[in-house]
Amino acid sequence: MSGVRITAQGFGLKGPRGPAFRGVGIDAEPGSLLAIEGPSGSGRTSLLLALTGRMKATEGTATVGTARLPKQMAAVRRISALAHVTGVTDLDPALTVGEHLRERALLQRRFGGSVLDLLRPRAERATEAERRIDTALTAAGLDREVLPKGARTAVRDLERIEALRLSVALALVGRPRLLGVDDTDLKLSAAERAEVWGLLRSIAEAGTTVLAVCAQAPEGTATVSTRAQEEAPASAPTQDETEEEADALAETGRA
Repeated sequence: MSGVRITAQGFGLKGPRGPAFRGVGIDAEPGSLLAIEGPSGSGRTSLLLALTGRMKATEGTATVGTARLPKQMAAVRRISALAHVTGVTDLDPALTVGEHLRERALLQRRFGGSVLDLLRPRAERATEAERRIDTALTAAGLDREVLPKGARTAVRDLERIEALRLSVALALVGRPRLLGVDDTDLKLSAAERAEVWGLLRSIAEAGTTVLAVCAQAPEGTATVSTRAQEEAPASAPTQDETEEEADALAETGRA
């Protein structure tokens, strides 16, 4: 499936403690890799969620394919997927890799397919689900056979980069046109970070538009920065503000 073009002008989101991000301008071609760069707390995850239709921007406009934000968030959600977003796409440490994959394929078939897909013979649906899983795993560079217990390996036993690859694979099961990945460099070595960026480039080169949150993007990567947001002083959150932000994140997870 081909990626989508992303544009934005004066795109921003104002929260209870001031702007999460503001004045963002983007012009990313379909199938491009765009880094959302900035320190933790600078609004980079909020920008990722806004561009994928999970948070409602309050300033400016953006387009994702033919959908316009913030008015057509649902349309953007239908063509996008998220990976590695804390509080939204968390993996269950007690479940195995195979269980996560089967669950995602089942959810995709039930909620992401057409009515005609549900009427297909069970064997045909199972074959299609396995094909989707295999394709997603290949694109994410995760080989079940090299894991300690194969597909029966529990998430808690995965290396950090393997868990990231699994999260990406789960997102790709739905064949999104836009993939958003958070914290691409969190607690990873330099070699692992290079490996992750190589993975994201390969996904983009295959046609999917990729948004990747990081503290610092590799040289030569197209970048939109949220660093300016970090410079603005912010007051300490009140209890009501903290609860409001928690509710917003919970709503994002449900979306």
